[in-house]
Amino acid sequence: MHYLLVVKANQPELARRLRSLPWKDINSRRYDREIGHGRRETRATRALTVTDLGLDFPHAAQAVSILRHRTDLKAGTVSRQTVYAITDLTPHQASPQRLGQLARSQWTIENRLHFVHDTTFAEDASKIGTGHGPENMSTLRNLAINTLRAAGHRNIAAGLRHASYEPFTRPLDLLGIA
Repeated sequence: MHYLLVVKANQPELARRLRSLPWKDINSRRYDREIGHGRRETRATRALTVTDLGLDFPHAAQAVSILRHRTDLKAGTVSRQTVYAITDLTPHQASPQRLGQLARSQWTIENRLHFVHDTTFAEDASKIGTGHGPENMSTLRNLAINTLRAAGHRNIAAGLRHASYEPFTRPLDLLGIA
């Protein structure tokens, strides 16, 4: 099983080390351009072999830098963001194009999950904010989302409503605990 880890703000040391790699020296890159969702986006993906760079990350073979330029077509605002990732896939197993596709598919999954958390469960408005409460509630929300999707519900809000019509039997049936 291979991995592609997108480095986030909660990993500041790893992010710092990835930023300090010699990205400007890389000739191997891939450009992707697309227009959709009211914006124009260009992504430049670079990959760097890191086996000899002492990155000290388990089985790391490549580091990835994805520079995203976005233009909001309505407002005309331009934003630029660099995202870093690390993978155990070798250059022969994954080109910069493939690594960019893998990172993008991971964002799609993550955005899909965050969207449901924010819209269906109003997670950002939750008043639970002490101790392990936020993590526990997020785990329960993920359980509900995954259980409903496994039962064939494409719309989580509709699935929750359906389960709520018989609150003492349908949730247990979904979990196979009836």
